[in-house]
Parts: sequence; structure tokens; C-alpha cells
Amino acid sequence: MPTQPSTFVDLVKSAVLRRDPEYCAYPPSACFEPTGPPCDFILTGPEDNPQPDELFPHLRWGGQVVYASPRKADVQEITQRFVDREYIVSRGPARVGRGWFGLSLPFTGPSTYYVMLRKVLLTLPREISERFTYSLRLVKAPDGTWIVQKEVPTTERVTARLKKKFPEMDDAYLASRARKFTEKIFPLFLTREAAMLKILQKHLPPEYAKRMPKLLHLEKDDRGMVRRLWMNWLRNGGEPLDQMTFARQSSDLLRALHDLAEVIHLDLRPDNMVITKDGVGFIDFGSAVRVDEDLTKNPLLKTLMDDLMRTSEIQKTMGRMRDSGLLTSPVIEKGFQKVDKSVDLFYLALQLREPLGNPDLRGLVNVNPGSSEAAALGQITEEVLRPKNPDRPTYASAKDLLAGVNRVPE
Repeated sequence: MPTQPSTFVDLVKSAVLRRDPEYCAYPPSACFEPTGPPCDFILTGPEDNPQPDELFPHLRWGGQVVYASPRKADVQEITQRFVDREYIVSRGPARVGRGWFGLSLPFTGPSTYYVMLRKVLLTLPREISERFTYSLRLVKAPDGTWIVQKEVPTTERVTARLKKKFPEMDDAYLASRARKFTEKIFPLFLTREAAMLKILQKHLPPEYAKRMPKLLHLEKDDRGMVRRLWMNWLRNGGEPLDQMTFARQSSDLLRALHDLAEVIHLDLRPDNMVITKDGVGFIDFGSAVRVDEDLTKNPLLKTLMDDLMRTSEIQKTMGRMRDSGLLTSPVIEKGFQKVDKSVDLFYLALQLREPLGNPDLRGLVNVNPGSSEAAALGQITEEVLRPKNPDRPTYASAKDLLAGVNRVPE
């Protein structure tokens, strides 16, 4: 793991990084704790012998490894090592030198070579993750900005995922199931996501729309189904939010989603929330529906949504809490195994109390469990789940939740 930055890294910092807009905009980390939050930059030298798989979980999505060495061959070897694991070279390999009077100048004095390598995948190559279903990666747009590419995964990838989950099942059966996913189910949901993103940008005011993904381009198959799309990148990072600010922004964004865009997310897990420089954002609208949408008009969609409302992690959590008496609100229970706005209300209320369920948000929301604000938010969550007066619950909508958060004293 990286230790204290070497003199070679210091030279690259002074000659290159201090003028790099991205390095200046996001908090760099040259020395980090293995149990600490993910970093936007990891600076390494030849004494570290950096390994791409080892550093992967310590980098945020889009984060960069900067490697510096006095030996050109070292940089070439490290570059190939990381590229083989699908990191992308964002700068270099290049050379800088130390000029007269200690000034760092290109091509003068003793040489230091460096390379900058970007993490563009959410999981390591060939790694099977329960968190991510589609193929997602960062790619460079024609204007040089980084954007998100989301596409239907390959049949082989889906088959491997099913095999890991159901190892006892016949390979031919799993391959058949995988083809159904890649030919029908995933394209259907990706097509719907593209439509939902258009609705969000059309109906949300700019201050909310910029905290939702914006559809940039898409590709369809001969049936008119979306197979691949591109969105702007809502990048995690920037100054951390305190827990109260997180609660206010997320509650307000959910109110806007429900009441202004008239869209229900239905999968508002911590994985689908980001903390950007513009504030809290929501992503992944593949499971979203329009308020009052008649799903019966599409029998396949209706079947899939019914199945999702029985098997999703949110619904499982709701069922466990309902069975154990931790959930008694008639408003929330109305959303059990159903497509309903209360599903979003339920899961966001849980996150107000514990906002760090997504490991990628560590370091971006400051939580002080002993503070009066944390206690007040815990009480709001409890009232959402188990209202003192079940006949007249305090919180029946995202608007109510926002009002409750706003009543907490500064």
C-alpha cells in the first residue's frame, strides 16, 4: 500500500498536479488508512509496488492512481499492469525534470517519469457483484469530459452471475435464462430508464435536474429497445455534508421527484444515492415508474414489476421490519409488495438515521451519533416507521418528511 510520498511524487505534484484542475477540485490523498474512506487520488512511487486490485476498493469511481519513478521502464511496467485490469491512462506516461534553483520544469535536470491511471469500472474485471447488474463504465466524450456508459451485459456475463447464485442448476437452463435477461428483460428496463431520464430533465427545475442523471445519447436494437445509453457523470466528491444537510437535501429531492416530476424511484438504496458538488443526487432509474402509471398495459412489465416488489432488498427489509413489529405505519405498509410512493419514503427514512449504507459515501457525510441532530433525525425515522397515532401518521409523503426535517432546530 502507498506510504509517505517519495521525492519523485513530490516532483510530479509540483510540476504537474498543482496545475491539474481535477486534482485541485477533489481532495487528494497520498497516504491513507486501509480502513478509511475511498480516495480521489492515490500517489505512489517505486517503493510501493502498487497493485491494481489492491488499490481498487480504495479509489472512488473515477479516481486516479498517480505513479512516479526515476526509471522509465518502471512506469511502463506499472502502466501495463493497470491497463491489463482495465484502468484507463488519463495522462502520460511522461517525463518531468528538476530545473535550476529547485524549480520543476519539463525536460530539464534529473528525470522523473510518471503516469496517471483512472478507475473506470465499478467492479474489477470478471468480478461478480450483487450491487451492479448492468455493464457500467466511465468513457471519454468527444469534448474530453468523462461520462457514464450503461449497457445490457453480455449473455456470458449474466450466465456467470446466475451460475454463482444457483450453482446446482443445469448450465443449459442457466444459459437460456441469461438469454431471456439480455434479449428481453434488461433492454426493457434500460428503455424505460432512458424515458424516465427525459421526464426528469423536462419536469424538474434546474436546481433539482442537475442532481439527476441527464441522458446524452442512446443506441437501440432493431426492435427499438435501448441496448446502450450514455449519461452525464454525477461524481461523488467535494466537501462533506453534515447529517442534517444530507437529510434536508435528500428529503427535498424526493419531494421534487414525487410531486414535480411525478416519478417513483422504487430502488432508493444507498447505492443509488450520490454526494456531488451540487449536493445529494439520485441515480439508477431503471426500476422507476410514473405516478399512476398503468402497468397492466404491458403484461411482461407488470409481471416483472410484481416480481421485483416481492424480491427486492427494499421489500425484504420492509417485510422483516413489518413481521418484527418495527414497522407499523399504515402508510408504509401500503407499499409492501406494491408499486407505491411509500416505498421511497420508507427507505429514505432509514437512510436519514444511517446515511452511510453505501461504502462509496464514506467521507462524504459526517455523522456524529451523539449529536442532538442525529437524535432528532432518529426520532423522525422512528415516527415514519411507527407513528404514535397510526390513524393519523405524521409522515405520509416526502413533503411531510421534508417538513419534519426542517422543523429540527439549527
